[in-house]
Amino acid sequence: MHMPENRDSLFKPFSIKNLELKNRIAMAPMTRNQSPGGVPTDDVVAYYRRRAQGGVGLIISEGTVVGHVAANGYPDVPFFYSDPALAGWKKVILAVHEAGARMFPQIWHTGSVRKKGMGPVPAVPGYGPSAVPHPFYGDKGETPHAMTIADIDEVVAAFADSARFAKELGFDGVEIHGAHGYLIDQFFWPRTNRREDAYGGSLENRARLATRIIAASRQAVGPDFPIQFRFSQWKMGDFETRLAQTPQELETFLSLLTDAGVDIFHCSTRRFWDPEFQGSDLNLAGWTKKLTGKPTVTVGSVGLDQDFISSMMGQNAGVAKIDNLIERMDRGEFDLVAVGRALLADPEWSNKIKQGRDSDITAFDKTKHMDGFY
Repeated sequence: MHMPENRDSLFKPFSIKNLELKNRIAMAPMTRNQSPGGVPTDDVVAYYRRRAQGGVGLIISEGTVVGHVAANGYPDVPFFYSDPALAGWKKVILAVHEAGARMFPQIWHTGSVRKKGMGPVPAVPGYGPSAVPHPFYGDKGETPHAMTIADIDEVVAAFADSARFAKELGFDGVEIHGAHGYLIDQFFWPRTNRREDAYGGSLENRARLATRIIAASRQAVGPDFPIQFRFSQWKMGDFETRLAQTPQELETFLSLLTDAGVDIFHCSTRRFWDPEFQGSDLNLAGWTKKLTGKPTVTVGSVGLDQDFISSMMGQNAGVAKIDNLIERMDRGEFDLVAVGRALLADPEWSNKIKQGRDSDITAFDKTKHMDGFY
């Protein structure tokens, strides 16, 4: 396999506020469904330790649900509240630090993706900005509970609590999940947000839940603890939708989040090399950095020749060159690179890339690497 002449840009240190990373490679958040009762097990500890030992600078955890009655939408995902869950996460962060990496938990509320019957309280339905079934489910979707102002206040407090827990446990920052059609993103998205109050209608109103969560989290963790925000144009149930049709609309959207206190933007795309707007080669992370001046994380099929939707449909993915990635980093288009399935397949991916051992990288096999731990 061809190796770019110089990969130094991937392995330069990065720092912001109290965070110092040894390189620019992050492990992307990926749901694993391996925490019964919401509690990370020793297998979870070992899973994250292997990736830290494999050379990544930053690990972003799988989505962890905040302490709200309707936050969880999937079986065996970890919580980021309650004494047993937090004790499990304490073991994780100690192991990751011992192995030389840094880590953020990704805190999460699934909103109307949740269905009745899901734990921890099966009778609780999904919650959403409006009583609109999530497009992911089509005609078979359950109608969620339309959130009241009191519900919104509870969710804001739950996110702030989880951010505070992250700092208290010794994590190095926190990522707020505002992407992919989950609760925060459901407020952004006019298709799921039909509200006529201060949380609906204008973009500023639709961003109000996010800005309140960011501001409350900032108050909970203080000025020097990094807050990273993940957002996306695409949503579950509609891969082609866009919150911002133009750079101007994106700038308006991002300015609201920046003013609320975001330090780093994690810009979720399915393929990092796709241009975001016509007339420019910049991807979503590139545009976000240009418009805000904030550090950005790019993500999307890094090191693989198939995007994650193909994997969800049962396709494997081969090892791909990273020349384009290196060229974009060299131009300063983004600051960090999140690697997902490539790190599921090969925990040593970062070390092998650094050492030029591309031919030794393990390809992604859906039947082996999507289920359980490897």
